[in-house]
Amino acid sequence: MHYHGYQWVGAKERFDQEALRRPPHPEPPPAGSKPELIQRYREVAAEFPTVDLPPLETAYWLVKPRSMVRDTWDEAKDAATWIEARVAEYAPRFASEWERAFIDLPLLVNSTAERLSSSCDVSLGFYLERPLYLSLAVVTCSPNRSKPELVCPIEQGESV
Repeated sequence: MHYHGYQWVGAKERFDQEALRRPPHPEPPPAGSKPELIQRYREVAAEFPTVDLPPLETAYWLVKPRSMVRDTWDEAKDAATWIEARVAEYAPRFASEWERAFIDLPLLVNSTAERLSSSCDVSLGFYLERPLYLSLAVVTCSPNRSKPELVCPIEQGESV
């Protein structure tokens, strides 16, 4: 097993576009459905795999282009250290003063490493000033526990 890291920072309004953050239903709308419904299904089916928005289900990062992978690790502790560095980098910009003061980075690293070692994905989100949103995720791969049918975006031995 290995781990892929993903990061997204963007406008809160864009993050709220949930239709683009969920995969299309496996079955297209039935024949005779309203043209608007069919058109919307086609749009989501085409855009979901390529849009850079964080998916609602963390494992679906694996269907996104490999260029969205920020880094890859063989060890859970290394992936957790990447999360720590990103949170430390963005903490001064957290919208909530309480969050800025409360983040316990050693606890965050240990709990992240523990979850990853148990084959669980990790997804964190923070509101930033202006209002922006920061999404961080580390996804287990080969296989993913919640979506084992999803293929790894990076082949063995390939660099990011």
